[in-house]
Amino acid sequence: MQTEVAVATTTSSNQGSGRIFGIVFGLILVVGAVYAGMHLISDLSIVRSHSAAPFILLGIALLIALGFEFVNGFHDTANAVATVIYTHSLPANLAVIWSGAFNFLGVLTSSGAVAFTVVSLLPVELILQVGSEAGFAMVFALLLAAIIWNLGTWYFGLPNSSSHTLIGSIIGVGLANQLTAAKNATSGVDWNAAIGVFKGLVFSPIAGFILASLLMLLLKAVVKIPALYRAPEGNKPPPWPIRALLVLTCTGVSFSHGSNDGQKGMGLIMLILIGTVPTAYALNGAVSGGQVKTFHEVSVEAQQVLSSLDHSQIVTGDPRSIVTAAIQQHKLLPDTAPALSALLASIDHQVVNRTSLSAVPQEQMSNVRNDIYLANTAIPLVLAQPGLSADQTKVLTAWRGLGAKATQFIPPWVKVAVALALGLGTMVGWKRIVVTVGEKIGKEHLTYAQGASAEFVAMGLIQAADMYHLPVSTTHVLTSGVAGTMAANGSGLQWATVRNLLMAWVLTLPASILLAGILFVVLKHVF
Repeated sequence: MQTEVAVATTTSSNQGSGRIFGIVFGLILVVGAVYAGMHLISDLSIVRSHSAAPFILLGIALLIALGFEFVNGFHDTANAVATVIYTHSLPANLAVIWSGAFNFLGVLTSSGAVAFTVVSLLPVELILQVGSEAGFAMVFALLLAAIIWNLGTWYFGLPNSSSHTLIGSIIGVGLANQLTAAKNATSGVDWNAAIGVFKGLVFSPIAGFILASLLMLLLKAVVKIPALYRAPEGNKPPPWPIRALLVLTCTGVSFSHGSNDGQKGMGLIMLILIGTVPTAYALNGAVSGGQVKTFHEVSVEAQQVLSSLDHSQIVTGDPRSIVTAAIQQHKLLPDTAPALSALLASIDHQVVNRTSLSAVPQEQMSNVRNDIYLANTAIPLVLAQPGLSADQTKVLTAWRGLGAKATQFIPPWVKVAVALALGLGTMVGWKRIVVTVGEKIGKEHLTYAQGASAEFVAMGLIQAADMYHLPVSTTHVLTSGVAGTMAANGSGLQWATVRNLLMAWVLTLPASILLAGILFVVLKHVF
């Protein structure tokens, strides 16, 4: 069968290269695990605890979070290697190692902005109380729901979106949090932020289909190389220019996937670390004395701006509660500006004259982080008001940037751990998804031009999403790109597969919402 020829590495040389690269990846895995473990132990050395419970809980949560990224590798990274495997540009084992290496580099060079875009969708009080029973229930419900749905769709060989699954899980937790604690005026989903994320998730596969089909038509009109538009013959690799192009696009998609998708798990891991061991991870210790001084100067200016907005209001209650109420209602209340000014003053008092943020007393770190998070979330409500001058806007925006740097950071060992989990997942579970992408979307075998067009477009769209800090689905972008090239080439589509893909895409959100919501309610009682 052609499937076996396309996917399996049947020649002895390919088997030999597979063993070699398997050994190399094994060594990388061991070195990476040792690196991550040593840095984690070093970070935890400053934590003072008379109980082993936080460390046990941390270990379990990290394993589940890395398990999510491992399963993510089944789905998303497998898409990146499908075209080079089906066009025989690279042997299967070499392709997954190559893809894993560039996923690794993509994760390491990522900014982390996408991670915190996803995390910001969570209800504000759950983020502020991530170390509480409800906070742990939130994290475990998110991860378990995503893993369960991803494993189910992988079993049936459906290229499901881990991004959609995670976003759906976040919405499920938010709704469950709101419904089970309605009397306490708790917040649910930030729908304004969620709609912004949805736009990227919905627009990207449509753009992938259209752009890949247009690129395919352009290639056929401009590049008159017949071999480019034919299916591969046996196990014969394509001519070297075509092979180089396909490997290049596979590399680009792998790198882009690491830089975007890898961040989603990183954000959840940081929530786990902050919740279980805030002493080590609540604040970015890399923010040094000079930056702390700048933070103080901007804080003073920001307080002056907020005080100038409303002189009539006097803060009579807890500034944190007042600011939290404004965030939950998504609007600026009469006493929000003065309360926010008081909150900035409190933050400044606790960090001023420190040699770095790591010098903040351990018992204060969690509160300082929460206060900075609250202020950073509330300042956009002020910025949305008419009448602010350019200088006032600049000061408040500068404070937000400094606040984000203080709290939104990802240690290198977390990136290494996520990258290794993604790569290992790709190696273990790639075949089911690769077969679907390579053979079951179109009625004909994937050609060189189709593979290159789909991957080139996917690479560009994911990089564009990174620039705007938006999560997108590698799976949806690439599979829709493959479908677009099939349509443009007149190859026809296998509508049974397309229907199954669409069903998985449509059902992912409601299924993950329901799963996460139920798990959150159950785990809240367990914890």
